[in-house]
Amino acid sequence: MSYRIPKSPPVIKPIDPSIERPLWSVMIPAYNCSQFLQHCLENVLQQDEGVHKMQIEVVDDCSTDADVKALVEKIGKGRVDYFRQEKNQGSLRNFETCINRAKGYYVHLLHGDDFVDAGFYKAIESLFTDFPQAGAACCAFWHVNEAGEFLYPNEKIGDERGILTDWLDTIAQGQKLQPPSVVVKREVYEKLGGFFGVHYSEDWEMWVRIAAHYPFAFTPLKFANYRVHDNENITSKYFQNGQHIKDIAKTINTIQNYLPAHKKEMLKRNAERNWSIYYARTSDMVYHRYHNSKQAIQQAKLAYKMHKNPTTFFFLFKMYIKKLIRYKL
Repeated sequence: MSYRIPKSPPVIKPIDPSIERPLWSVMIPAYNCSQFLQHCLENVLQQDEGVHKMQIEVVDDCSTDADVKALVEKIGKGRVDYFRQEKNQGSLRNFETCINRAKGYYVHLLHGDDFVDAGFYKAIESLFTDFPQAGAACCAFWHVNEAGEFLYPNEKIGDERGILTDWLDTIAQGQKLQPPSVVVKREVYEKLGGFFGVHYSEDWEMWVRIAAHYPFAFTPLKFANYRVHDNENITSKYFQNGQHIKDIAKTINTIQNYLPAHKKEMLKRNAERNWSIYYARTSDMVYHRYHNSKQAIQQAKLAYKMHKNPTTFFFLFKMYIKKLIRYKL
């Protein structure tokens, strides 16, 4: 497990100066998401401006649900590269492989079950052109279900196109982005390293780390789509065993290293409050979706322990009452 979840940011090696580089690297980490991968690839290929401008590669972490190589060859028709890990590495090591294999100046880690709409790459490229000081660029996005239907938009983070103001303070208080909506300059990964520390919330830690060193450019147009699953994926298992709250608590402590000394206490307190409310409310999901009253109470207790407020107290009390009367169990 220690290998699969690095204890410190993995090193991202610089590109050999003699190599001809494209502007873009669209790196697609994939693991048992084959039912969504075709749609993901097709939407990227619709925006492809040629091999000299865009690297497109699927990095397969030993999927067992399909012949991913054959699927990539069928959809990509030779345009999409394919790399398969020798053995399953886990998501963080697969991300590390993606970034190290990326040759472009802008790296888009596009998970194989997510997708972007037409106009995404032109919009992000124009952000980097207009705001060259930005280390990363992002757009607004939709949460979509497994059928690709819109569920709800992201939490509002800005009204206008440009550099996000007070972004470090904002992102340090809770997750505001999802991976398909974010593009990072490769040189930023080279300086700061890759994803590490936790499985759940590893991307939040990364966005805070980048924000502590570089501005973020933003467009309020919704070009990205983040898939929300109902099945038994890794994240849902984390919800059932409580690891997600432990990871968030660890991440909150980690990001204190990136914050101004005079704001650390306030931002940490706000982050704990925001996450505690989220987990208190989703204890209902654990109760009903997984029919697990014990874990629902445990989640509500951990949320209340993280930050004591009326919402966390209410849901803890609610979970005890539901269990007592065996509500819908």
